[in-house]
Formats: sequence, structure tokens, C-alpha cells
Amino acid sequence: MAKKKPTVAIVMGSKTDWPVMEYTRNTLKEFGIESTVKVMSAHRTPHEACEFAEGAQKNGYKVIIGAAGGAAHLCGVLAAHTILPVVGVPVKGWSLDGMDSLLSTVQMPKGIPVATVAIGKAGAINAAILAVQIMAVGDAVLRRKLVSFKKNMTKDVLKADAELQKELDA
Repeated sequence: MAKKKPTVAIVMGSKTDWPVMEYTRNTLKEFGIESTVKVMSAHRTPHEACEFAEGAQKNGYKVIIGAAGGAAHLCGVLAAHTILPVVGVPVKGWSLDGMDSLLSTVQMPKGIPVATVAIGKAGAINAAILAVQIMAVGDAVLRRKLVSFKKNMTKDVLKADAELQKELDA
């Protein structure tokens, strides 16, 4: 069986972002979505980042998930060069515990939206789920997977509550 063509691009500003962004890739895999992982910098490889974003739709991508720390301009650069949805994951950099990355990712000028999620692991997972939700608009199989995912989350929380109640009653 041929491998499915990737529909989500995960673009990181540095290889050091991988321990966080690995959660994005793994979450996408849980939904059966293939992804491409690239390292590109808004500052050190600006031409390559722009070129990648400009060709992303033609190359079959439906969503781009970007991650960067510090100045975190990568997602804005990607969004400026494509009409695809861009989801930004702020990564903790060398200062301000990731708040600098969050503000750099979320504060885009009008006309260049970047859907920004939480800093770090939670954001990496939510970026994948948001990408699935975006693609599920036109894909009944993905919609069913999302419904199942949400039901399983509910079951897990209710199970944890029942276990806690037993402990408290003991």
C-alpha cells in the first residue's frame, strides 16, 4: 500500500523545537494524517521559508503548522506567503518563558492571520487538533474521528472522576 501524501506541513524555526513539535506529528498520526517536518528560519533561511510557503498549496498541503521561539517571526512569514491556514505554536525560547514567542506569533497585522495556540506541548497538540478540525470541514471521515476523539476525552474525565470519588468515599 502506498504511503499517503502529507497534507500538513510542520515547520520549525530550529531543530531544538522538535521535542515539542513531535507531539504535533504524533497527534496528526492518531487521526491518520501524514505530515512533513521541516526546519526553516524566518531570519536565517528567509528565502527558503517564503518559497516553501508559496508552493505549499500546489504541493498538496492543506494546513501549515509553524513553531518558533524567541522573536518567533516564522509563522507570520509563512502566512504572508500563502493563502493556506497557518497555525502557530509558540515555543519557549531563551527569555521570558515563551511569552516573547507567544506575542510575536499572535500579534499579526490585519490581513495576515496566524491561528495561535498555547505555548509548548499543549499548544503542539492543539495545533494538530485544530488542523484536523480545519480539514474535517470537507472530510466526513475526519469529522467522525473528531467526534470519537471528543467522546473518548469525555469518557476519560468521567472515569477519572469516578475513581476519585471512590478514593474519597473510602
